[in-house]
Amino acid sequence: MAAQVKGASTMANKGPSYGMSRQVQDKIEQKYDPELEVRLVEWIGTQCGSGVGKPEAGKLGFQAWLKDGCVLCELINTLCKDKPVKKIQSSSMAFKQMEQISQFLNAAERYGVVKTDMFQTVDLNFCASLIELCFNHAAAVTSGKDLAAVQRTLMALGSIAVTKDDGCFHGDPNWFFKKAQENRRDFSDGQLKEGKNVIGLQMGSNKGASQSGMTGYGRPRQIMNP
Repeated sequence: MAAQVKGASTMANKGPSYGMSRQVQDKIEQKYDPELEVRLVEWIGTQCGSGVGKPEAGKLGFQAWLKDGCVLCELINTLCKDKPVKKIQSSSMAFKQMEQISQFLNAAERYGVVKTDMFQTVDLNFCASLIELCFNHAAAVTSGKDLAAVQRTLMALGSIAVTKDDGCFHGDPNWFFKKAQENRRDFSDGQLKEGKNVIGLQMGSNKGASQSGMTGYGRPRQIMNP
């Protein structure tokens, strides 16, 4: 196992990737939004306070700021009154970092972020990508370092926080859009029965209609000269 990790590390340090993996990474990087990065950094700093610090500008700085999961866990704790992540501890150990990112993702899903808006641990943490590379090279080539997915998750989280409007959100609500909320209405059995007897306007109206003057089916029409 140690030999495998060492070998994977050597591969990672050889320089830029080429071929299909390079094409996939280029497409992923094109989705990353530097302007959105500025907005998210400002929101997280406002939401969590000065204790989380600020990253260096740029994608690598953004990744380094979030990759151990501490800032993410602080963020979800400030949004939830029950503080879902009970222990937040900075660590240089890859497995500890991955564990904290997983805690954030689980808490974010319970908060309301749908799975399609959720990033994967390997999208943020390079060490997680390296470990996956050891066991599943094909999967690692098509995943990892997708920081656009991280941005998408954080934007979804902010939108839900603004929509909840429970007093836990801090910052400018205009940074996010409110999600559509269900407008549920309850009707009594009597109202439902009455509704079945109503003819919708799209179906037309039979008001004042009669068969007067109509020719019976199959009979020739009588034309009278004036």
